[in-house]
Parts: sequence; C-alpha cells; structure tokens
Amino acid sequence: MPASAQQTEIPPQPLTALTEEEKLFQTTVRQFAREQIGPHVREMDEAGIFRKDIIRQFFELGLMGIEIPEEYGGSGGSFFQCILAVEELSAVDPSAGVIADVQNTIVNNAILKWANAAQKTKYLPRLATDTVASYALSEAGSGSDAFALATRAVDAGDHFLLTGRKLWITNAAESGLFLLFANADPDAGYRGITAFLIEREFPGFQVGKKEDKLGIRASSTCELILDNCRVPKENVIGAVGKGYKIAIETLNEGRIAIGAQMIGLARGALDHAVAYARERKQFGKIIGEFQGVQFQLAVMATEVEAARLLVYNAARLRDAGLPFQTEAAMAKYYSSEIAEKVASKAIEVHGGVGITKDYPVEKLYRDAKIGRIYEGTSNIQLLTIAKKLLGGK
Repeated sequence: MPASAQQTEIPPQPLTALTEEEKLFQTTVRQFAREQIGPHVREMDEAGIFRKDIIRQFFELGLMGIEIPEEYGGSGGSFFQCILAVEELSAVDPSAGVIADVQNTIVNNAILKWANAAQKTKYLPRLATDTVASYALSEAGSGSDAFALATRAVDAGDHFLLTGRKLWITNAAESGLFLLFANADPDAGYRGITAFLIEREFPGFQVGKKEDKLGIRASSTCELILDNCRVPKENVIGAVGKGYKIAIETLNEGRIAIGAQMIGLARGALDHAVAYARERKQFGKIIGEFQGVQFQLAVMATEVEAARLLVYNAARLRDAGLPFQTEAAMAKYYSSEIAEKVASKAIEVHGGVGITKDYPVEKLYRDAKIGRIYEGTSNIQLLTIAKKLLGGK
C-alpha cells in the first residue's frame, strides 16, 4: 500500500471547525449583537453606562448562564460556547463581551466547581436568570502580585467580618453577587486567602467610585468598600484557606475568554477596515485596489486567524479536561497583542476619519488597550509560558 494511502481517510477537523449546534449558537449571538447592541454602542460608550434592557436580553437569551446546568435554569452548554459568545459580542462591543466573560467563565465556573450543593441551589438559578456577578480579587497593592491582598476576614463565630477595599472590579455597578477574596489568616500568607460569596445587600458592603476609563467604557469598573462586612460562614466557597487555588484556576479560564474578547475586537476592526477599503476612493479608484492596502488587510486577517486558533485550541482543551494553563497564557498574550495592532492598522486604513468618533475603529482602538493588562498582564503571560518551557512551577 502506498504511503499516502496509509493516511487517515478523513483529515482531522481544524480547530476553528464548529459543530452544527455551535454554528447555530454563533449565528444567533452574532445577529443579536449586531441588531440589538450595535445601534447603541456609541451612546453607551459616551455615557459610560451599559443599557439595562440589553443586559436583560442577555439573560433572556441564556447568555449569562451558558454552562449552568438546565436543572438550575441555565443553558447547559459548553465552555467553548462561552468563548463563541464573548467573541461575537466583542466584535460589536467589547464592553458587552466582558460582561458575559466575567459572568460565565469566572464566577459561574467557580461556583460550579467549588460551591457546595446548597450554594449552587441558592445562587446558580439567580445567575442564570437575573443576577449579574463580579469577581473581586484586585486591590491597590495587589495587581500582578495577586496574593498580596490586604483585605482581611475575621472569624466572628457564625460569620466573618471583612474589611478592606477592592479596585477595578468589572460589572460592579450592575452586580448583585460578588466572588470576593480576603485573607482569613495573614500569618499563613497566601494559604490564608479565602473566597466568599457576597451579596450586594450584606451589611458593611458598598460599591464605591466608578472609574472613568479610556476604553470599554460601557462596562462598569468600580471599587468595593468593606467595612466590617458581615458574611455568613455558609458563604465561604470551597474552604477557608483555599481561595488562592480558586483564584488561580478561575483566572486560567478567564484568560481564554479575554482572548476571545480580543479576537472579536480584532475581527470587528478588520471588518470595518475591509468595508471602508471597498468604498473609499483616491486617485480615481477605491483604496482596496492599491497593493499597499491589500497587503495590510492580508496581514491583519492572517494574524486574527492565528489568534483565533490559539483561543479555540485552549477552549477545546479545557472542555476536554486536558491541561490548558500554558495554552491559555499563549492565547491571552497573543490575541491581546494582535487586537491592539489590528485596531491600530484599521485606523490607518481609514486615514484621517479613523481617529474621529464618526467611525467605530477609534473606539475599538481604545478598547483594545486593556487586553494586555487585565486578567494577567502580557508580562505575566510570558512568565507563565517561559516557566513551562523551562520546567519551572
């Protein structure tokens, strides 16, 4: 038998290949994003507020509880579907993408994996139907060094008293539930870090100042203030002292979703650039006929596809139950670099009008910058990748 005949008769599907169910889901989210979010993007960006009626539609479409099992009111979908949703929302408005990202890939996932039966029964139906959630780890002195957090949790019998401040908390203005980290045993260092489920109405808890940001302005980013916040012991998620493990594992998944946000953003910027290149005329012909513009668009498209392969691969690994930490770091690092680059090039294709607010590429360029910073800076991702290569922990 010739060597060529020994090859598998059906070549493996590329990582970008979607099942029919995934295609239908993708098409549904894409149509929703374009028709229901698109007309309001500029208005929300300028106001710095995401429309409540659109968030309600997120819940109605099942986009806030994609992996939550149907028994809790969720969609019973896959992590990969979460990634598709974040990508499609972000192609229209990255602010929309990050709202679904934090809800699905961080908070919901943490509760599904670490919460006890009573906590799941209490909170998952709310998260699937009407309650926005936030992930609260960062502090003024605790950014890349996430475990340097200063928020304290004091055991007070049947409850804990939490004191401290959290910064840069996504979704905080809209959230009714917060997955929040505090140290219950500072002498134990990071092994004292504990995760709590905090309801907005808990005594001593307050959502503070909302940040006035460069990009993803419609997505709220606020400080949280805890002044002897009373948290019942049954709201400890996982176990006392295990919060560091929850934080690490949930951030690994969240980084894949940020990768999806960035490829969605980059794809949106590329689409706008292509559309403009087809209509803008100079020297008697459309600029898309000039080789210089063609080459720019070709490079942009290639880089977006390469980033998509990394993101989809990491998501598929996660769904398969295989190790994905390094792949998540690669996906997050590369997609955030490409998003900023492609958004910048899209402005150049537009020329002078590209820096005006009359065209959406200006906003996408502003939105892209955060990708290299939140949920692990680019340097942290490179450190993770390098340690894997060199056999470190």
